Amino acid sequence: MAHNILRPLALAALSTALAAPALASNVLPLTGTPTSASTVPRNGDVNPYGVAFVPKGFPTLKGGLVAGDVLVSNFNNKKNLQGTGTTIVRIPASGKPSVFFAGLPTLGLTTALEVLRAGFVMVGNLPAPSGSAKTARPGSLIILNPSGNIIQTLGLPMINGPWDMTVFETSDSLAAYITNALDGTVYRLDFSFEGPLGIELEAVTKIAQGYTHKSDPVTFVDAPTGGAYAPGKDVLYVAATADNAVYAIDHAGDRTTPVNKGRLVYQDATHLHGPLGLVLAPNGHLITTNNDAINSDPKQPSELVEFTQAGKFVAQFSIDKEQGGSFGLDIQTTGPHAGKLAAVDDVDNTLKIWTIGF
Repeated sequence: MAHNILRPLALAALSTALAAPALASNVLPLTGTPTSASTVPRNGDVNPYGVAFVPKGFPTLKGGLVAGDVLVSNFNNKKNLQGTGTTIVRIPASGKPSVFFAGLPTLGLTTALEVLRAGFVMVGNLPAPSGSAKTARPGSLIILNPSGNIIQTLGLPMINGPWDMTVFETSDSLAAYITNALDGTVYRLDFSFEGPLGIELEAVTKIAQGYTHKSDPVTFVDAPTGGAYAPGKDVLYVAATADNAVYAIDHAGDRTTPVNKGRLVYQDATHLHGPLGLVLAPNGHLITTNNDAINSDPKQPSELVEFTQAGKFVAQFSIDKEQGGSFGLDIQTTGPHAGKLAAVDDVDNTLKIWTIGF
């Protein structure tokens, strides 16, 4: 039987967490108090969105990223204007946070953040010069080298407000699944690790459409967000925020035509409050964050919700006592019986990292 991930062992030690529901005795706990680090760089960017662990095997450069580091992308600038953040902050496995990447003004870096073993970092941006969704532009997918320098930028038609992404990487190829906030679509971008830049776009395929997408004065947009890919099944799970549901796109890796949203997997008015970030945990369960703008419940603020791939609720807990704190998250396996869960808290602009056991 698979163990559950989201059971804090010592919630009393989490100053911002609420009590978790009673769970079965075989629940796998988050152990102890999480470490916490500020995600605010020197330029004052706030509203951390994307979270990505640096994987084992990432090329090591002197003073550069190392496995176990975490990157966090910022969506807002120091004035808290949405769609204007320009920085990716490095939270090292040891030492002080620093800036990995600083882009031009009003980039609006989103939750679409991934670090590849092949030595690249991908990040999406959805700019809004005024800080309002009324001026939102399609944005782009930016590919960075290990030093944080831009080597390639991809735009329309497959990039139209890249709100989140997930990837499936092999030794010689990459499938990047992009969720677009401005048109409610999901695209698969197929890359090969060759060519003069070391990474080359080979094919672009729209694999899903029809997700509800709309502007929101609080959350900027409500649209398809997190993606989690299950390679053994060739299924891409998509957290559709405005639909308040999670869908599955079957045959995601070789699909040539788009489905309308896909197969409904999880719709839960009791526990879902606008699902956002989404990851596939080592126990086979899915974990989603919630934006609290859809189906809001003041008794369940900033929730992380764990559920099975069959759509059965497993567990939940809050990362902050205020609403709107949970957004991006990532999981890294560090050993046969160990791992880490990282999640941003938009309320206090921090990254929290828990140790988990399997």
